[in-house]
Amino acid sequence: MTDSTSTMLDEKSLTRIMLGAVLGGAITAFAGFSGFGWTFDSTAKEMAKRSASSAVIEALAPICADNFEHAVDATKNKVALMKASSSDQITFIVQGGWAKFPGNNSSNNPAVAEACAKIVGAAK
Repeated sequence: MTDSTSTMLDEKSLTRIMLGAVLGGAITAFAGFSGFGWTFDSTAKEMAKRSASSAVIEALAPICADNFEHAVDATKNKVALMKASSSDQITFIVQGGWAKFPGNNSSNNPAVAEACAKIVGAAK
């Protein structure tokens, strides 16, 4: 008569248990990262940074466009802006100071200037 515990934990059984644990862990990790939205800390921080930057641009670009449209010589400036290339439009907005805001110690934000140029260009 053989002991049931000794057959249960023999070398083959232990190998199968370990293989099952490793495969189970790998499948769980794959499912978590690909399907359940798990992310690494660095990925989450980068996503948050991009989201915050996008929100700032979305909030400031309409203010920039309003500053542009209410500035002295707005019509003349709009004609000049429409004649410029995309990269020159950003430079034009930045140099005009329309993308600079009170309380902002840094220089003009080119991304805000780009979004501002698109808004001004779309306005009729």
